[in-house]
Amino acid sequence: MFRNQYDTDVTTWSPAGRLFQVEYAMEAVKQGSAAIGLRSKTHVILASVNKANSELSSHQKKIFKVDDHIGVAIAGLTADGRVLSRYMRTECINYGYSYESPLPVGRLVVQLADKAQVCTQRSWKRPYGVGLLVGGLDESGAHLYYNCPSGNYFEYQAFAIGSRSQAAKTYLERRFKTFTDSSRESLLKDALFALRETLQGEKLTSSNCTVAVVGVGEAFHTLDKETIQALINEFEIAGEDAPAEVPVEAAGDEPTAPEEGAAPADEGAAPMDI
Repeated sequence: MFRNQYDTDVTTWSPAGRLFQVEYAMEAVKQGSAAIGLRSKTHVILASVNKANSELSSHQKKIFKVDDHIGVAIAGLTADGRVLSRYMRTECINYGYSYESPLPVGRLVVQLADKAQVCTQRSWKRPYGVGLLVGGLDESGAHLYYNCPSGNYFEYQAFAIGSRSQAAKTYLERRFKTFTDSSRESLLKDALFALRETLQGEKLTSSNCTVAVVGVGEAFHTLDKETIQALINEFEIAGEDAPAEVPVEAAGDEPTAPEEGAAPADEGAAPMDI
């Protein structure tokens, strides 16, 4: 049942210096539906893939509003994501009540990482099986962070997590140098193209994706289905060759890289709704 004798407890180290329970939690993030984040100087875009367990059920919500200036997209165990987003919301409310100003994004991310780290050091707890892309805007500008179940956090210009996220990462790595000075519309376009890469042949529509925006003079909000579909229709006028225009100097074999990198993430689905 167990891979080895060192993975029965989160506080048990293996001789190689690994905590297997933490690695299993990180694997749950890889099995979750894809989530993408990217930022410019003035805006942050969060996008996620909507997946339902069956044709008879609705999809789980993957993007949550934390405050007017902060939002989060999750991949992994949705229940854990809801708990952590509620914790973040409470911290923002308490900070605003005490200091009458918005909570800086970086400070909230550190508090969230500390909360996740505690679960890797207590034998009666388990790590949170969810990864969070935290996007927000404060006095120092736009920010995008990734919080890992291990308690680590990283700031990114653009990032993707979840199932088949390697395909989206490959697209974002080609384009990220242009994101800093991109307009809101350009960021939305790149977010939708990157999200489409994770679908691998499935058609991108407003019913199988969620997109949220926060920026200067624009509070965090989720775009409605009509707006998303209009954006998809507008961008598809250029045809399927839009992402291929990016690697102008690259060799012709580069577009095959996302398929090879994404294949392992698609193997085996977790038995929980992620």
